[in-house]
Amino acid sequence: MATMLDFFFYNEISPREKLGPTGRTIEANLKKRINAVIAIMRDMEKTQTKPTVAMIESLFQTEEPKKKPLILEKKFVEEKKEVRFREKRNLKNEL
Repeated sequence: MATMLDFFFYNEISPREKLGPTGRTIEANLKKRINAVIAIMRDMEKTQTKPTVAMIESLFQTEEPKKKPLILEKKFVEEKKEVRFREKRNLKNEL
């Protein structure tokens, strides 16, 4: 018993006070903080990283822009002169 009392006296601790958090509570707190960091990183990836990568990739794509005709430019399209409707021949008048 004397050895135990000497231990408390030498380390300046009281047997009535708490020594601090236990291993389980420290582990639970760490897991909560790690999950919070993971959530923050996922949010950053969705809102910042992926859109930025998409914008940079679109800048470096080497596609030629499509040439659009100017509004003032007139193009003459040759129309096929096909007869769509034909007159019906009246056989009574021809006889």
